[in-house]
Amino acid sequence: MGRASVKPDKNIYFRSREKLELSREKASSLLEAIEPDRLERIENEKSLPRPEEVLIMSERYKAPELRNYYCTHDCPIGIKYMEQVQVKDLSQIVLETIASLNRLDEDKARLVEITVDGQIDDDELKDFAKIQNELETISATVEALKLWGDQMIAAGKINVDRLEQYRI
Repeated sequence: MGRASVKPDKNIYFRSREKLELSREKASSLLEAIEPDRLERIENEKSLPRPEEVLIMSERYKAPELRNYYCTHDCPIGIKYMEQVQVKDLSQIVLETIASLNRLDEDKARLVEITVDGQIDDDELKDFAKIQNELETISATVEALKLWGDQMIAAGKINVDRLEQYRI
């Protein structure tokens, strides 16, 4: 790689390329479908990447977190409806999941009481919101686990073919 950039506020696409110690020209060759000048515009935030470009960068840079970043920062639909997944250690993900499931287990009977009549009354709203928040936490930990798995696959630490056999 030539000289390292001294730009202070590099975006995630820029940092992902530099992590592999690739020049833009070498990265463009690796990415095949993205020319160096296009890559420069994306990295310097002069252009937003297209979804297919993010998919290619994510795969070739072995950086699955680029997909979630794009969806939560650059895609208008994702910005409104998706949460950014935080990269975490497996142990932290598992502990957060278990803690959330334990709290939800305590609220299970209350959820049945609230929803049995098919409507949520004003006096049930506070408990319902609390349960919804807990479900959101579980959803976030599930997404974090998926991202962790994708990172392990990209790093060659999980055999994707064998994993797919067990998913059926």
